[in-house]
Amino acid sequence: MAGLLPRLRSALFVVYLAVTVIPWAILSLLASIFIRGTRLYWLTTFWLRIAISGARWICGVKHRIIGMDNLNKADISGPIILLPKHQSTWETFAFPTLMPHPLCYVFKRELLWIPFFGWAMARLDMVHIDRSRRSEAWNKVAEQGRRYMSQGNWVIMFPEGTRIPRGQQGVYKSGGARLAIATGASVLPIAVSSAKCWPRRSFVLRPGTIDVSIGPMISSAGRQPDELMREVERWVETEMRRIDPEAYAEGVPTPVAQTRH
Repeated sequence: MAGLLPRLRSALFVVYLAVTVIPWAILSLLASIFIRGTRLYWLTTFWLRIAISGARWICGVKHRIIGMDNLNKADISGPIILLPKHQSTWETFAFPTLMPHPLCYVFKRELLWIPFFGWAMARLDMVHIDRSRRSEAWNKVAEQGRRYMSQGNWVIMFPEGTRIPRGQQGVYKSGGARLAIATGASVLPIAVSSAKCWPRRSFVLRPGTIDVSIGPMISSAGRQPDELMREVERWVETEMRRIDPEAYAEGVPTPVAQTRH
């Protein structure tokens, strides 16, 4: 019975997401005829607040923020690239509700094919790439990332490239650091323990508290991409072991990816 309750609550949550996203996506699509940019972003991403609230009230998934003072005391007027740990769908929903600037996600274009959710996202200032064409993808990231940051958006890239199982570590690819150096942006490392409550590739949520730890802003001036990304990696992975020690109790995990880009 104990295992059945989370499944029932999660099933209710999925229904809740479907029932709320359809009208909100239609509203956003209609609004996009008349407004674009920041106004459309805040209108569209308000649904993410609805989703995160649903996870809390239906499934008992809470969250707490650590290190928000790192944003308060930093110069956030210039371009910034967020480089977070990626464990589940939760953080993709949550970050736009937590950050004070519109976020420009870099993501695979297949997500645009998701009915309603993807259609609405296609109307926002995001960078959707074809992963099968890596050189073209990087050019698009560099060009559009620079343009969107000049408009006041922050870019968000998951350096491990995909969702990583709890307690494991992927290979940190240098694309986010390359973009930061090319545009003069600072980078913001973020650790998040979302897989405690929302496991990778699963919609069975478990009650608990997700920690989001925001690190110190790191300047990209005078840095090399690999060196900068190694600093991000060290901070994030050290912080992951602090906020979720149970996941790393057996020692250093085996990397789940084998190549860097």
